[in-house]
Amino acid sequence: MQKIFITDAGYKHTLGAMRSLGKKGFYIIGGSQHKHSVSFFSKYCKESVVYPNPREEQKFIDFLIEYLKINKVDVLLPIGYLTTIAISKHKNILSKYTHIPVADYQYMQIASDKARTMELARTLNIPTPFEYHSIDDIHSFPIVAKGIYESGQIQYINSPDELDNISPSNLIFQEYIQGEGVGFYALFNSGEVRAIFMHKRIREYPITGGSSTAAVSIFDEELKDLGLKILKALNWHGVAMVEFKKDYRDGSFKLMEINPKFWGSLDLSIASGVNFPYLVVRMALEGDVDAVFDYKHDQKYMWPFPDDFLAMLANHGYIKDVLWDLFNADIKTNITLDDIKPNLFQILQTGIMVLYRIILRKTHFPHGKPETKS
Repeated sequence: MQKIFITDAGYKHTLGAMRSLGKKGFYIIGGSQHKHSVSFFSKYCKESVVYPNPREEQKFIDFLIEYLKINKVDVLLPIGYLTTIAISKHKNILSKYTHIPVADYQYMQIASDKARTMELARTLNIPTPFEYHSIDDIHSFPIVAKGIYESGQIQYINSPDELDNISPSNLIFQEYIQGEGVGFYALFNSGEVRAIFMHKRIREYPITGGSSTAAVSIFDEELKDLGLKILKALNWHGVAMVEFKKDYRDGSFKLMEINPKFWGSLDLSIASGVNFPYLVVRMALEGDVDAVFDYKHDQKYMWPFPDDFLAMLANHGYIKDVLWDLFNADIKTNITLDDIKPNLFQILQTGIMVLYRIILRKTHFPHGKPETKS
């Protein structure tokens, strides 16, 4: 039985990847920096490994090297941002012991750096939000301050006073784009596309712009072309998400970022017929896979705990929609009775997260609220 080591067992999409590969008969080893991680409770997780915090990169890599020397692992599959970056950076030495289907570090550096990503996009004539290169040039609000490297580091700024309290180090400042969140997802083999998928957000948390709590599969030719263009320019290898917003002002797709790894809404891709975890593992083991460009459109998917519950708490207007979707047989969820333990753990997590946000008074707008003119 072939063994797959999957990192970041605390993420919901790691659970999706484990279930997907476990059902295909692979032996799954889950890894996390935390002993109590949701995917460890899955029946498909045959071994649980606790490794050092990936922020301590060398300790993390040294641990992996020693583990791989002693234990047979056929594919090392990173899921999270920090693990993917670290494994890409040290791929040459790690590849002596296992297959690693991630992009080379020179391309990973561009895709994981929002400033360099936007610079590349502009050379390719891919629309991007207006970017301020000096805070002295900012006279119109709201704007968005984004961490250059890691996804999710966002703050909305509505006035010069708020701007004065921001340290510009390792941030980019962009105009705030009001629009529909969409994503292009792909698997590449040394610069050649092997699978594609697209989705549109239905609900998200934080409600001002965050990860999907409910989404639907779509197809859009323009979105596909833009996503392919930038990933081909990077000679991409492995999986990636290219995130856009469809600008309400002119209907154009504006690039938000490249997510150079597996994405939070992975379950929807799998449910729609593009089994990215299985495809990338097969590609790693066999060298290539047949292309998968067709999938089910208009498939809806929701993540009840903690995602949609937090979205519902932040926006009471979601309550009716969330409850309707939860009991709609046509809408898929990651709750499954034949692997229920992770879902029970998620419910416990949800209670803790809600209490934490209530104490901090950040149930509605954890990144701040952009004040837009109607």
